[in-house]
Amino acid sequence: MILGKRGQRGAGRWPLVAAAVLGVVLAATVASASVLAKPIGSDPYTNTSSQHKTQVEPDSFGFGSTIVGVFQTGRFFDGGASNIAWSTSHDAGRTWTTGVLPGTTVYEGGTWARISDPAVAYDPLHDVWMVSGLAFGSAGSSLLGAPSAVVTSRSTDGGLTWQNPVTVSLTPTSFYDKNWIGCDTWSSSPYYGNCYTEWDDNGLGNLLEMSTSTDGGLTWSAPVSPAGNPSGLGGQPVVQPNGNVIVPYSANDVAIRSFRSTDGGASWSTVTTVANITDHGVAGGLRTSPLPSAEVDGSGKVYVVWQDCRFRASCAQNDIVVSTSTDGLTWSAVTRIPIDATTSTVDHFIPGIAADTSISGSSAHLALGYYYYPVSSCSSSSCQLTVGFVSSLDGGATWSAPQQLSGPMSLAWIASTSQGRMVGDYMSTSFAGGTAHPVFAIAKALDGGVFQERAASATLDVTAPGLSRPVPATREQPVFRRHRPSRPRARAISAF
Repeated sequence: MILGKRGQRGAGRWPLVAAAVLGVVLAATVASASVLAKPIGSDPYTNTSSQHKTQVEPDSFGFGSTIVGVFQTGRFFDGGASNIAWSTSHDAGRTWTTGVLPGTTVYEGGTWARISDPAVAYDPLHDVWMVSGLAFGSAGSSLLGAPSAVVTSRSTDGGLTWQNPVTVSLTPTSFYDKNWIGCDTWSSSPYYGNCYTEWDDNGLGNLLEMSTSTDGGLTWSAPVSPAGNPSGLGGQPVVQPNGNVIVPYSANDVAIRSFRSTDGGASWSTVTTVANITDHGVAGGLRTSPLPSAEVDGSGKVYVVWQDCRFRASCAQNDIVVSTSTDGLTWSAVTRIPIDATTSTVDHFIPGIAADTSISGSSAHLALGYYYYPVSSCSSSSCQLTVGFVSSLDGGATWSAPQQLSGPMSLAWIASTSQGRMVGDYMSTSFAGGTAHPVFAIAKALDGGVFQERAASATLDVTAPGLSRPVPATREQPVFRRHRPSRPRARAISAF
């Protein structure tokens, strides 16, 4: 067991505030006139086969004043992690309790060699928090690839303790990838309490699959593919107040597309194209991909964002772009979130968007965390990896001036993988208690050859005067277009 290791102090300026029975409680407060990113986890493992101390690829979900963040801990170079760690706050990000999931990998009483791709959701009908993960490899045979499974860990006490995982779907011969989970949190919905898990079967050409639970994640339906058996990855199911489920996904980095269900997950529609993707290869060998991040506001309007260079001359930098829909069938024209001028050198990537579900329409509150380089044309030794944040109080019509949350970080400080240096294929932002909470990876210089990469968060009041000076999201015209074939996917992006 790891309980004893959860109380270890962080090094340098990352103090441990207080020990708790279930883990550690970490303070992460923000002064009214400043933004202060604080760590909310620390890799507790010491196995020599993975990289310590590393935590990457966070997701989060907020409900009421509770927010739960999950992330890989102890990243392997060639795929996956020692386990999935969690961090839970019941006071809207002021303090956090953290630990690791039980019964997953061999490092925590389970049978799987490795686990990856954490995602978290909450089912208010059954009062269950759920963490979805991608487990793969057998300690007795292959450490990579098949067998693999999408698994779900449940918590019935507000995300403070977790049960051994439930298997959603298992394949003994293929490899699953890029799972995600979302629940119907709308009490007015005919499918209130349904939860939906998405993943793709990499061994079958990234065949998209869905499964539904109606009992708080205890059992899951047999996998169902959308009509036409589309290929893709990185789908994020979001649920509208009427119970419809919209799933934006990446069509293997060529386009953002979506499908939906109007019958509680019994069937899934054919796909609709949101927009083609035109993205700039991020410098320094950093691992990125134009995967979508999706959320829904209180009216059911769906927002999907991704990194894209169509508004930059010669595709020299990425912006974060957005498209919206009220039904998952018709999507708005792609617009650029105006973080920086199109003439700037700033490269933006790996976005995580949040929408406050208590507000909708022209007053919808949006929050966006992202990583960036101040200068896009850098090298592995000179790139300055930084975390940024913007917000909107009018459904994306205007956006606040950008704020720096953390960094700059050297790429040598973050986990190394077979696909490049890694903070994650995604990051996350969630609303809880009316405030926005980006969850991201931070790092500082190695200490005695040991990484110091940790999950962190910040609390931001998007209505505060310091976030004013709105910048309009104008209808700019793309200046760069590229038509390209699908990028080869010989290996699953998440695990390898």
